[in-house]
Amino acid sequence: MSTPAASVRSLPKAVWFAVLVLLPVLGPLAWLFAGRPRRGATRRAAAPERGAPDDDEDFLRELRRRADDHRRRARDPRDDGKP
Repeated sequence: MSTPAASVRSLPKAVWFAVLVLLPVLGPLAWLFAGRPRRGATRRAAAPERGAPDDDEDFLRELRRRADDHRRRARDPRDDGKP
């Protein structure tokens, strides 16, 4: 406030003072109400569609193979599956 009025550019000193005092308070409030994106404005990428694992033939085939291996080992504990 000690700067001569002739040296202040664009706005009167009182307006600059008001801007400096009010901006830290009003700036964040203005951003909260006017600057934030709307909830529905952002679009999220759709999640990839996945079927249930029991619909996947490869998964079921591998599951059957593992179950057969498990049963075979349970019948003959000496067979460790190595040739």
